[in-house]
Amino acid sequence: MIDNNKTLSEINKTFEEFILILSSFYDEQINKIPFEGSWTPGQVAQHIILSVSGFVDLMNGLEEETTRQPDAYVANIREAFLNFDIRMQSPDFVIPPVKNYNKEELLLTLDQLKTQLNQIIPVKDMTKTCTGFELPVFGHLTRTELANFIEVHTKRHLHQLKNIYNKITY
Repeated sequence: MIDNNKTLSEINKTFEEFILILSSFYDEQINKIPFEGSWTPGQVAQHIILSVSGFVDLMNGLEEETTRQPDAYVANIREAFLNFDIRMQSPDFVIPPVKNYNKEELLLTLDQLKTQLNQIIPVKDMTKTCTGFELPVFGHLTRTELANFIEVHTKRHLHQLKNIYNKITY
């Protein structure tokens, strides 16, 4: 049984926690590299902004009838992204540039994206397949699958942000 309200609730909780942790960094820490090979807190936030804004566009874009269960890939998406023991490589188009990020701008944009998701998920047909972009590995996803992807992908980077926070502040 697909429960998009539960997914939206989880997205909201995850975004709120992500925003809370990001806001806990001092301004001078936003662009600090915590350890070799890591993104800065600002880059982690920018990565979420790049990916979620792309998903918002995708959810508002071209669609077609789904020829499989609308949640067919949800379990695989959740399993992959909630496995914190594996390291994933982001596609180039969502790798955040190395630059100085403004914490307030990042926080504002994250909040705006959360608002947009709250405007899309309750009203769009979540069973439709979004055809504007094929995700690596998964291909075209339904809105239900995209919402779950947003939730667990953001949770994964929330976990990363917490690790960075602990490294930088302790």
